[in-house]
Amino acid sequence: MSEDVPHRHTASVRGGGPAGRARGSVAGDGDGRADPRTTVVVITRDRRPELLRTLRTLRELPERPEVVVTDNGSGDGTPEAVARQFPEVRLLRPGRNLGAVGRNLAVRWVRTPYVAFCDDDTWWEPGSLRRAADLLDAHPTLAAVTARIVVEPSGEEDPVVAELRDSPLAGPDWLPGPALGSFLAAATVMRTSAFRSVAGFHPGLWLGGEEELLATDLLRRGHWLSYVPELTIHHAASPVRDSTERRVLGLRNTLWFTWLRRPWPSAARRTWYLARTVPRDRASVRAFRRALAGLPWVLRQRDPVPPGLEARLAALERARRHSPARRYIG
Repeated sequence: MSEDVPHRHTASVRGGGPAGRARGSVAGDGDGRADPRTTVVVITRDRRPELLRTLRTLRELPERPEVVVTDNGSGDGTPEAVARQFPEVRLLRPGRNLGAVGRNLAVRWVRTPYVAFCDDDTWWEPGSLRRAADLLDAHPTLAAVTARIVVEPSGEEDPVVAELRDSPLAGPDWLPGPALGSFLAAATVMRTSAFRSVAGFHPGLWLGGEEELLATDLLRRGHWLSYVPELTIHHAASPVRDSTERRVLGLRNTLWFTWLRRPWPSAARRTWYLARTVPRDRASVRAFRRALAGLPWVLRQRDPVPPGLEARLAALERARRHSPARRYIG
C-alpha cells in the first residue's frame, strides 16, 4: 500500500493504562466525558504484543482520543492484529520502515489541535491528555508539554526525568513547568500546527534522537517547550530492541544535528568532546563513519541558529554531560 493511502478503520479510539495512578500525576480525569482535542500517534515495527497492550490501554482512557498507528513494515502480523482487534484505529501501512517519519505520515491525518506521541511500549495516564490540552489551550506560544515517565513494572521514574526537572533553561513565569530545549517523542503532547510549521521530523535523521532538531527549530520560531510533572506516561521497555544499533543511530544523529544547527566553533567543540568521551568500540566507529558519510547533505542543509538560541543550546550541552540518561553505551 502506498505511503499516502492508509488502511482506514473508524475515526476514534478509546485509550488508557493498566497501572494505577502514580504519585504526582494528574489528580482526577475530568468528568468522564470524551475530550476531542487530542489524537494519539503511535509508530511500531514488529512489536505486536507491546502495541496491542498499548492500544488496549488507550481504548480505556476517559478522554477517548482518536488513535493513528503507522506500521513501519512489520513482519510479525502486527497490522493484521490491529485491524482485527482495533477496527476503530486508523492504521497506516506505508510498506517500509519510515522510522520517525512514520509520525509525520500519521500527523497528516490528524484533525485535532493537539497530537500526543506515544511509543508502542508506552501508555498515557488517565487524565494526562486532558490536562495537557488544557495547558496548550491556555498558552498559545507553548508548543509542547512533556510528561513524567514512570518505568514499569518497578514504578520508578526514568533517569531522564531528573534531566527534565533540572533543566538549566529559563522561561517565562507562565510556563507550567521547567523550560526545555528538547522533548521525548514517547512522552509529549504537541500543538499540531507547531509540528507542521517545522515539517515534522527530519527524514535524514530517520530515528534516534530525532527530537533535538525538531525542538530547536520550534524554539527558533518563538515557541516554548515545557516539562510538566503532573502529566504521566508509563514505559515498559520492549525486549525487542537492538541497544547497540540504537546507540549508533543516536550518536550519528547527535553529530548531524550539531553540524546542521550549531555555529562552527560549538560544532567543533562538541564533536571533539564526543570523540574523546564515547566508548572506544566498533559501535562508536560505525556512528562516526555514518556521520561523515552524510556530511555532504548535512552541509547543504546547514543553517546555524542565532546567538541567543545558541547560548541556550550550549547550556543544555553542559548540563547533559552529567546526565545518566545521555551516555552512549549499550
